[in-house]
Amino acid sequence: MDTTLRIGIIGGGQMGTALVKGILHAGVADASEITVSDVIASARERLHAESGVRTTNDNSEAAKNADVVVIALKPQVAEEALEPVAGKLMPTQTVLSIMAGVPTGKLERWLSGNDEAAPPVHVVRAMPNTPALIGEGMAAISRGAHATDADMNRAERILAAVGRVVRVDERQLDAVTGLSGSGPGYVYTVIEALADGGVKVGLPKPLALELAAQTVLGAARMVLETEEHPAVLRDRVTSPGGTTIAGLHAMEAAGIRNALMQAVEAAARRSRELGE
Repeated sequence: MDTTLRIGIIGGGQMGTALVKGILHAGVADASEITVSDVIASARERLHAESGVRTTNDNSEAAKNADVVVIALKPQVAEEALEPVAGKLMPTQTVLSIMAGVPTGKLERWLSGNDEAAPPVHVVRAMPNTPALIGEGMAAISRGAHATDADMNRAERILAAVGRVVRVDERQLDAVTGLSGSGPGYVYTVIEALADGGVKVGLPKPLALELAAQTVLGAARMVLETEEHPAVLRDRVTSPGGTTIAGLHAMEAAGIRNALMQAVEAAARRSRELGE
């Protein structure tokens, strides 16, 4: 395994910034080995001031000589933004895309300049989420047509610096996007609703928010650390005729399960549309 990696990140937004912080903290690369490109000068200045990494407005410069090229762009602007890089990547370089919805095949075509005679582009597609900003992300990765085990290991090493990583078939990535990629948005809504419920029954808002957020965090850690099914854990806190069953009955009547399932389905559908 590489001791350190030279990393180029195209896109210095929230996820690009999160990766820089995690990579540096985990020792995957030194600041001198990371180059981030972004079209916004203030974003470049902030990143350099906060982390010491090199910054540029030239995407080809970020990709040049990097072992791993991370693409952290909005999918709507990606094809145009990647034109300076097209046809310039080497087979020894790993491309790690964290763009929602863009299939590896499409990215391989863009980066080869639509030239079938160009060297193969080694693409790994990933779907991380925003808790990567505090090192608690969840990412799924899948390999493109030319990606090797070494490429997958590099991608996993980078994303593991900001959270958990699982490997999936690319056909599952739109579903992953609908669940964990967009999932923080659903959970923030749940936390807000729980806190509002606390206010309704007499709690001050700051206290209600703290109680709600820590309760969600604790429940999530119970699922991950005990490896027990959520239904088993739920049953343990649901006494006959008690407060929890009364609350659960109200939730079922309001259709919260159906709403969350439909949210995942709608987000997964939108992810597929972005890739068309």
